Amino acid sequence: MPAITVPDITVLPRVRVPALGQRSRGVRSVTTAPSGFEGEGFPVRRAFAGVDLTALDPFIHMDQMGEVEYAPGEPKGTSWHPHRGFETVTYIMDGTFIHRDSHGGGGEITNGDTQWMTAGSGLLHIETPPEELVMTGGLFHCLQLWVNLPSTLKMAPPRYQDIRGGEVALLSSADGAALLRVIAGELDGHAGPGVTHTPITIVHASVHAGGRVELPWRTDFNALVYVLAGRGTVGPDRRPVRKGQLVVFGPGETIEAAADDRQGSSEPSLELYVMGGRPIREPIAAYGPFVMNTRAELIQAFEDFQAGRLGTIPSEPHPGHDVL
Repeated sequence: MPAITVPDITVLPRVRVPALGQRSRGVRSVTTAPSGFEGEGFPVRRAFAGVDLTALDPFIHMDQMGEVEYAPGEPKGTSWHPHRGFETVTYIMDGTFIHRDSHGGGGEITNGDTQWMTAGSGLLHIETPPEELVMTGGLFHCLQLWVNLPSTLKMAPPRYQDIRGGEVALLSSADGAALLRVIAGELDGHAGPGVTHTPITIVHASVHAGGRVELPWRTDFNALVYVLAGRGTVGPDRRPVRKGQLVVFGPGETIEAAADDRQGSSEPSLELYVMGGRPIREPIAAYGPFVMNTRAELIQAFEDFQAGRLGTIPSEPHPGHDVL
């Protein structure tokens, strides 16, 4: 990590220096993600655990899967499972994953790629490592973020976006100390490739040791930063942060972070996943793979799943046919 980089950051467009008097967002909370396992044995950090949903809105859940070095035979995936009422955003930093769903979406994503799935009215999907990765083992590291949908879009048709790492907008911080990858939304007028139902911005920032970054941020968006690797400080009060911690910011016009002068040999930079969006401010009824607005809608989702109305598992391809 990171998978997508450039040999010379100075040739990239630079994010403007915030105007004098713009207010830096203060830190409301820093929480440490607990570790656990998901699916068939993913080691995960639950990034949003213990944080009130009103502070996360429009985001509802995020897992950091890995970073793990699999031995041959160890890579694992998920079984077929349903979703309704939200979007999943899977960002691969190391490794490879194959997605299939009952709506016809699918593809292989690898270093630096993003898989954006709008579950909407509902579907079944599965995420698995390719056979060659299972055979050889190797490094695996990704994030999966759940983005809520407003009530008017809960039953929208499912949609799948395959965003290649080379498609993200690459920027530099004003002083050249940080590489910024705009995955979705826009940053300082530079748009990322992800098409979103809910207005959001997602940026992966790599801040060099001793470097500092200050990002202009929409005042109608909330602001969250998850530390993927390294150590540093955030906010105007320079609150210390480290790998596996989530920062919730208060109101303001900019987000600032700085990397410690000395980083570990295996994590030479401060890696940040920066998220923000316009809060939906609607009731949430969530359980397992469904995120709706009311308990009645949640019950209906389970009934539809049990009745097979969210789709059927596609038949396995015959030998010699494309698995996707």
